[in-house]
Amino acid sequence: MNLKKFLPFAIAIIVFAIASVLYFNPVLSGKQIKQSDITQFIGMSKDVKEYRAEKGEEPYWLDNAFSGMPAYQVSAYYPNDFVRYIDRVIRFLPRPADYLFLYFLSFFVLLTALKVDWKLAILGSLSFGFSTYLIIIFGAGHNAKAHAIGYMPMVIAGVIYIFRKRYLLGFVLTALAMALEIYSNHPQMTYYLGFCLLILVIVECVEAFKSRTLPVFLKQSAILVAAMLIGVGANSTRLLAMKEYADYSTRGKSELTITPDGMPKEKSSGLDKEYITEYSYGIAETFNLMIPRFMGGGTVEELGEDSNFYQVLEQNAGRSVAKDYSSQVLTYWGKQPIVEAPAYIGAIVFFLFFLGVFLVKGRLKYWLVAATIFSIVLSWGKNFSIITNFFIDYVPLYNKFRAVSSIQVIAELCVPLLGILALKEFFSSKNSSEEKENALKKAFYIIGGISLLFVLFGSSLFAFEGLRDAQYMGIEKQLPGIIDALITDRKSMLFNDSLRSLLLVLAVAGMLWFYLKGKLKQVSVLMVLGGLIIFDLVSIDTNYVNKEDFTSARRVQKPFTATKADVEILKDKGYYRVVNFSVSPMQDGRTSYFHNSIGGYHAAKMKRYQELFDYQIAKNNMEVLNMLNTKYFIISDEQFQENPEANGNAWFVTSLKEVDSANEEIIALDSLRTKTEAVINSKEFKVGVDAFEKDSTATISIKKKDLTELVYESNTSSNQFAVFSEIYYKDGWKAYIDGENVPYYRVNYILRGLNVPVGKHTITFKYEPAIIKTGSLVSLLCYGLLVLVPLGWLAVSQKNKNS
Repeated sequence: MNLKKFLPFAIAIIVFAIASVLYFNPVLSGKQIKQSDITQFIGMSKDVKEYRAEKGEEPYWLDNAFSGMPAYQVSAYYPNDFVRYIDRVIRFLPRPADYLFLYFLSFFVLLTALKVDWKLAILGSLSFGFSTYLIIIFGAGHNAKAHAIGYMPMVIAGVIYIFRKRYLLGFVLTALAMALEIYSNHPQMTYYLGFCLLILVIVECVEAFKSRTLPVFLKQSAILVAAMLIGVGANSTRLLAMKEYADYSTRGKSELTITPDGMPKEKSSGLDKEYITEYSYGIAETFNLMIPRFMGGGTVEELGEDSNFYQVLEQNAGRSVAKDYSSQVLTYWGKQPIVEAPAYIGAIVFFLFFLGVFLVKGRLKYWLVAATIFSIVLSWGKNFSIITNFFIDYVPLYNKFRAVSSIQVIAELCVPLLGILALKEFFSSKNSSEEKENALKKAFYIIGGISLLFVLFGSSLFAFEGLRDAQYMGIEKQLPGIIDALITDRKSMLFNDSLRSLLLVLAVAGMLWFYLKGKLKQVSVLMVLGGLIIFDLVSIDTNYVNKEDFTSARRVQKPFTATKADVEILKDKGYYRVVNFSVSPMQDGRTSYFHNSIGGYHAAKMKRYQELFDYQIAKNNMEVLNMLNTKYFIISDEQFQENPEANGNAWFVTSLKEVDSANEEIIALDSLRTKTEAVINSKEFKVGVDAFEKDSTATISIKKKDLTELVYESNTSSNQFAVFSEIYYKDGWKAYIDGENVPYYRVNYILRGLNVPVGKHTITFKYEPAIIKTGSLVSLLCYGLLVLVPLGWLAVSQKNKNS
């Protein structure tokens, strides 16, 4: 074995580990990063984690949020999920340094597949990993997104190997990387990866057609499809569970054709267009990719004492007021609702990208340029509605994902990749000095020219007025000129950052020029270039994610402290639910940390439950709150109110109101007396009886309640119909009376109903999702193929070699 072949990988791993830990250096002292989404996740997943720790098994259901929902997209471990252990080996560093290391390593593998020199590959990997967007998602807690982005280059590397006729290596790497990509559990990022790969395959197909090598292309495509299927199949349990739940979630179709106000609307097969395109990148905002604070940076920025905003405040209200208000100024003037930071890819990296446009030849360039343009155009969303609406209406699954601006992850990958390929060609002797010089000039004219344009004329090209400027109108009345001062500061940001980009591009272009003229050595150029790229990106990154975002591990792992209201409510040891009206209930993971909440925090909650909230709970329908067994209302940290009218865990009704559409179901709740009546969709469920004799002696009470099993006891003198304050989910929950499986029904839009026979009975609901067993068997089969196919391949190759 030639150990020298592995030396570059060893050096790269050491460099990447050091760079990751240095950037997130607080992890060395045991600190952890504060992440808002992860904080909410801790609240949401508490039920599942406690069950897992106590019983050593997975519940796949949680009860502490949205009155109950499947745990598939919150926290779930699946049988035969062996890829998890491979992922742990790769991400061995403390979080979030582990994800940054993954960025670097995965991109290095891709550049290696493209035969880039290892030193240049290390530089390219750092350029990719330190891209501002890939760093700022850690601050928000988008760990699954970072995880999925991290494996994207590795998947592409496997595909590249296949098209380079390294079939066995390409097959194994594609299958394994795809398994890791799916395991990361961010379908949106994986979906965007699919677009990137599709463009690559189209380019390869065109090339094969032109060169008359279609049979070879078809063979490669077959190997690629087989590898992909095995990688996907290894995650069968996860994917099948996701698919099953997606039909019930806000990503699934709605049967309602009216709005909460009673106005007509079209049936939806996914998310609403307005919701999908809420975060649409402005067309002019695209210049943020090469000029960091082109539109004011993040939603809020800190402005120093030299700012016009600060000086106006200091002159009129004093130093302390100026210091306070200047710490968080609404500097962003783009069209998106919230922006954590600009998605800055880098002025130098973009300059190298355009160098590649003019210097790199062949299908790789066409793929990377086409994918970049595709990514940026689709990120414009409603600002380029012709294309966006076409994709929403006609491209499968596109309407299942929101925040279309995040499709720029394709550009985040393609721009530095073509930039490094440009350097590879620039330092290669295969290209003439004249070709290199012409490409260098053109790239400089474009990027340097754009930067110079905004340096000279940027302040006169835009109005610099933001969507949130109205928030300063109250201050403006007392301190005239405050908004004008803010606009002046926005102009200064554009000027300063345009000048910064221009100087960086000028420095790099000058170095490459001197290299061409024989004035500088390649090693010197690479060292200085690497330093400039890291300075360019890291100096922007640290403005938004830095050591201030870290705190003690204890505070991260236990982020919530019980309030006086929480403590008092927790004294009640019964089974009930809580609503927290001191916050937005449907964006609140904190309450779920202490109580079984009717609210929660999740991007893919159950659609019918979201509709119940929008159409009924938001209108303060007490009967609906009662049927959800909402016993306590939290008013503030100090105050709560007990609701004596809560229906309890189960009750008997005397009449069923039959309707034949989802519209009628939701409208019926407007006036439904939930303690004695229930509404049921007769087109879907046939109970056979619409009225039941009132039995004043009938009783039904809960005797056991955990996440996967509910046990009730009933005693009646006549047949009755019971309503259970539990979410209806037919693909998992089964009902038993005295051990015999019986049908149950969806009533009151989201709850469970059951015919209860006369006499004493034990009623049991068990959560037994068949999809888990099915998926685990398929996963095991695919893992077997992942091992056996390469072994068989090697055996056949060796046999042919010997013969």
